Amino acid sequence: MGSDSAAPAERFDILGVPISALSRASAADTIGRWIQNREAHYVCVTGVHGVMESQRDEDLRRIHTRAGMVTPDGMPLVWIAHARRLHWVERVYGPDLMLDCCRAGITRGYRHFFYGGGEGIAERLADRLRTRFPGLIVAGTFTPPFRPLSDAEREAVEARINNARADIVWVGLSTPKQERWMAEHRRRLTAPVLVGVGAAFDFHAGVKPQAPRWMQRSGLEWSFRLATEPRRLWKRYAINNSTFLWKLAVSSLLRPAKEPA
Repeated sequence: MGSDSAAPAERFDILGVPISALSRASAADTIGRWIQNREAHYVCVTGVHGVMESQRDEDLRRIHTRAGMVTPDGMPLVWIAHARRLHWVERVYGPDLMLDCCRAGITRGYRHFFYGGGEGIAERLADRLRTRFPGLIVAGTFTPPFRPLSDAEREAVEARINNARADIVWVGLSTPKQERWMAEHRRRLTAPVLVGVGAAFDFHAGVKPQAPRWMQRSGLEWSFRLATEPRRLWKRYAINNSTFLWKLAVSSLLRPAKEPA
């Protein structure tokens, strides 16, 4: 009989997207168990942006539903969990999850493959992580071109990752591209775990700044990122955040009231 820790995390619904009720430690422990047992899963690291993209894209919502884990990467999702009495839920932020798994993987021998980022970013990321975590095993890196791969190119990349005997493939392609990539390649790769972490590649490679911890904890990271990349991110935050709050309010009003005890 399996232990309680082997059970899949409870999920809570936010606008039709099932979010895993996790702490940061339990997320890393779950990934470690999947690697040990060679269980094949992909992980969606999802905040308000991912939830809102799933409102417009039914296929993306299904990808989240089929994920082994959908981490609450954003304080609004954590606050909603707490309001629903899931008090143990913590923000499971992609850059932090990457560091936690790198740290744990030193003694456990995890083999990490880094797929994504701009030109030279994956290699720079791998070098910086090896410096930060002596003994870290980097199985390989690959930066895809900014165009769809041909069938021959896709097969070559899959062979490259499989021949590297990776345990974790970190995918840095941004949402929703990275979620689609993981869902498409899950059955073709031998690595047990695929994790979509987006901007974590740029943050840990040192090419983009991270928001201070106090801003992350207070739910203000979006304002920091907007200030650093206004032209790219203004629509995501100005439109998505306000629409998210409106849809959340409407869904709360439409939710049936609980029967009195």
